[in-house]
Amino acid sequence: MPDMLVKLYELPKLDPLLKVMEEQGITIRRGIPPEKHLVLDWIRESFGEGWASEADVAFANKPSTIYLAQDKASKKLVGFGCYEATYKCYFGPTGVDPAYRGRQIGSALLIACLHGLAELGYAYGVIGGAGPVEFYKKAVGAIEIPDSVPGIYRDFLRE
Repeated sequence: MPDMLVKLYELPKLDPLLKVMEEQGITIRRGIPPEKHLVLDWIRESFGEGWASEADVAFANKPSTIYLAQDKASKKLVGFGCYEATYKCYFGPTGVDPAYRGRQIGSALLIACLHGLAELGYAYGVIGGAGPVEFYKKAVGAIEIPDSVPGIYRDFLRE
């Protein structure tokens, strides 16, 4: 999976997506420390230990660099997105509960996180090890970085 580059100065506005989320009963917000253990348990169970480790780092940043998607009615966590977790200027990891996919939650988390990178002063952001390349191209105009496979993840320890 290649890394991708995003122009943070040409991002779509977040407010229209937040309005769509509101209409669907989904809240997009930053994670806070008291819920860290619950979020990390959910990520670990849903997406694996590696992503939980990256999200743990995002919780340690001040302010946190993890956005959560929460179903208002059930109070259930249904998605997350991180930035500045594994490397500076990087987006990811991110994931959405399969039962909630196809509702633009992933787009809202992505754009919220990329706006977070822009607020930190970056002009460009990197999507590390981008799985759904076409999604990122369409959502934020991301382009593939040549020769970026296996990228930063080439030598990390795996179970």
